Amino acid sequence: MTSSQHGARVDLGNLTKRFHGGEAAVLDVNLNIKAGCFMTFLGPSGSGKTTTLNMIAGFIRQTVGSVRIDTRDVSDLPPNKRQLGMVFQHYALFPHLSVFENIAYPLRRRRMSEDQIKMKVGDTIKRVHLEGFEKKHPQQLSGGQQQRVAVARAIVYEPPVLLMDEPLGALDRKLREELQLELSRLHRDVGSTFIYVTHDQEEALALSDQIAVFRDGRIEQVGTPEALYSDPANLFVARFLGESNIIHGQRRSGAFVSRHDQVLEVQSTGLAGETEIALMVRPESMRLSGKNGSGSGNGLAATVTDIVYLGSSRKIILKTLQGGDDLIAREVSGQYSSIERGAEVFVGWSPHDAKLIRAA
Repeated sequence: MTSSQHGARVDLGNLTKRFHGGEAAVLDVNLNIKAGCFMTFLGPSGSGKTTTLNMIAGFIRQTVGSVRIDTRDVSDLPPNKRQLGMVFQHYALFPHLSVFENIAYPLRRRRMSEDQIKMKVGDTIKRVHLEGFEKKHPQQLSGGQQQRVAVARAIVYEPPVLLMDEPLGALDRKLREELQLELSRLHRDVGSTFIYVTHDQEEALALSDQIAVFRDGRIEQVGTPEALYSDPANLFVARFLGESNIIHGQRRSGAFVSRHDQVLEVQSTGLAGETEIALMVRPESMRLSGKNGSGSGNGLAATVTDIVYLGSSRKIILKTLQGGDDLIAREVSGQYSSIERGAEVFVGWSPHDAKLIRAA
């Protein structure tokens, strides 16, 4: 089954939510989510991503705007009439029911036959790798196993859209990474449209077909993980989605001039009318050499202030000699330089790796 055969399109039109006092938690959100897409709502706490998810689910009534699933306007329907699956952060399992009965619950609500229930629950248990746990109760399971039960319960009746509100947030890092792979596999297998809320940038990059970056109730940018990482629309997206080096300045005659009058080459075009711009370079694009190399290439003189070992890589923290700006370089294991803390170096990059972005 391919995603386009089973998932539903979701369209949000001018979606707005104002709470008492008139303050907007979500303001004029317009978003088209293709059938079968894994869409992630990414943003800091209070950015509006969970409120938007709850309006799609019907748990919160929008002040203005519409929610459409395929061509059907569901804006005024209660949650149980929208035919959506939902996975909560804290799972919301029934403690008095077994794993089998927790998963079977939505099928019994739909009055399916016992034969259908046994078949669908059995297939779903295999999908989430819970064979042998059918008779156990939630309190007998680990956090990761409980999360699998919650997902299984949400997908057992094959909803066209599955909503997930930070379902991995309560798990430790190693288990979270394992279950990210399971969710990605499950998405391909089930074919539903997944709408996923998280504040974890690495999780968003690992799972998503598309990411919508939220800030202050609005969407700042929508795109593939690759596009948002390499071509962020502004300073907020650049800083929120991965580490970045930001140098403030202005465009002059095809070059970028920093606020400390350093002239740096760029290949980026556009932003001609912008007065507040910045140059962004990702840490992995930085190249370090001895201070005698400062006469050639595109970059800045700096001092190494710290080196952080991360296992598969190491992060080198630098402070520029002119202006004192902080920069970060990242070296991959097996390609470490001999540079040590306190060294004066030249940190350079290719103009192709530098991106001009809006600083406002």
